Amino acid sequence: MSRKIGMVAIDLDGTLLNDRKEVSDRATAALKCLPERGVRVVIASARPPRSVRLIYQKLGLATWQINYNGALIWDEPSRSAVFHRPLPGKVVRQIVEFARQIHPDVQVSCELLDRWYTDRGEETYTTETGRLFRPDVVAPLETFIDAPMTKVLLLGPPQVMTDIETSLGMAFEDHAYVVRTDPELLQVMERHVSKAVALKMVAHHYQVPMEEVMAIGDAPNDVGMLQLAGVAVAVHNAHALARKAAHWIAPSNNDDGVHAALVRYGLCD
Repeated sequence: MSRKIGMVAIDLDGTLLNDRKEVSDRATAALKCLPERGVRVVIASARPPRSVRLIYQKLGLATWQINYNGALIWDEPSRSAVFHRPLPGKVVRQIVEFARQIHPDVQVSCELLDRWYTDRGEETYTTETGRLFRPDVVAPLETFIDAPMTKVLLLGPPQVMTDIETSLGMAFEDHAYVVRTDPELLQVMERHVSKAVALKMVAHHYQVPMEEVMAIGDAPNDVGMLQLAGVAVAVHNAHALARKAAHWIAPSNNDDGVHAALVRYGLCD
């Protein structure tokens, strides 16, 4: 299918990565060839920079990347932020205290740029990043929750997280963007944050019109960028909201869906 595409923005977990958290050899080879064809490859993930680094290097990228669902745009070659929209410190405190009032044992993690702060070292519930890295700071909440934070993560039993999600969303709708991509995890960012907003900034930087951007994703936090992109692809395992926003449904993340999308739109053989 012929259509001019100058940039491909790709989510990681559930999209480019299979369930073993690997990028297939076919997808790797195809994505590494795109810059030679004048196509930028941009990672758009909820993960922090450190958790994207090995994938970024494997793909041979040199582009800006979108982290924390768009709260951070990161220049990996210089290890520096080019855009950062954190939650204000007073809102961080209010969110953490609110969540702990509902469930005192909820795990709290805060990310500032590429550093991880928490008051508990246990791993009853964790994220993919938590499986790969240890916290930078384990200390009482009072030592860090008054500082601006890129993202606040709340972890606990699925039913508890459902209770917190409902109450938190209503209480902080004017201050925070709450997204739930896993049953045991809530991610909280500044209310104007989204992958869509960040993708528009990155595309503008590289002088690629949005109608020439392909976005590939699977989760509710990908919907905005799918709606914004000229070509929107959801993998077969995607959430219903992502599928609804897509122009085409690719095979699943375990069946090389990203590679299939690149083939369909004429970006690789």
